[in-house]
Amino acid sequence: MKKNMIILALAAIAIVAVWIWDQNGKASSGQVVEGAAPSSSLGDIPAAPAAKENRYAPSFKLDSLDGTTSYSVGGKRDKALIVNFWAAWCGPCELEAPDLKDIYNDHQDQLDLYAVNATNFDKLREAKDFVKEQQFVFPVLTDAKGVAGDLYKITGYPVSFIIDRDGVIRHRIEGVIEREQWEILLQDVLES
Repeated sequence: MKKNMIILALAAIAIVAVWIWDQNGKASSGQVVEGAAPSSSLGDIPAAPAAKENRYAPSFKLDSLDGTTSYSVGGKRDKALIVNFWAAWCGPCELEAPDLKDIYNDHQDQLDLYAVNATNFDKLREAKDFVKEQQFVFPVLTDAKGVAGDLYKITGYPVSFIIDRDGVIRHRIEGVIEREQWEILLQDVLES
């Protein structure tokens, strides 16, 4: 009984510590408050990249699913960018897929979308089947060594980042959100 109480106390301490860490990360990332626009001045963006809102996106380069092309993230771009981390075995990723296709189809003149498969936790064949089944037309990248997933601190799927033309992460989206929410979050990066 005493052993169970100790385990329960340690679990509670761990939960509180994670919550405090998460809250500190949000506070220091300059998270956008509802109704407030993100800063348009880049002078207040810390120079060191981090996988947080209002920080420069960490750079990485990955190969496409078919291995014919490489894509890079990080730095200034001609278009805004969504980087979506997903896995073929992820049920919520399957729910999100139609919205990602619609978003890309509606905004591809102003927006790139890179779907980064967690190949280090997935099977390549299953990832290819998923892409074929979902009829993705945007670039699908493979993260075989988990480098991009580690850089962006991915611990679950799906996770998406909306990155503006200056290479600044404006929104981190964990899990599935409604299509209308996507449009609201995209509005500021598409209009800039």
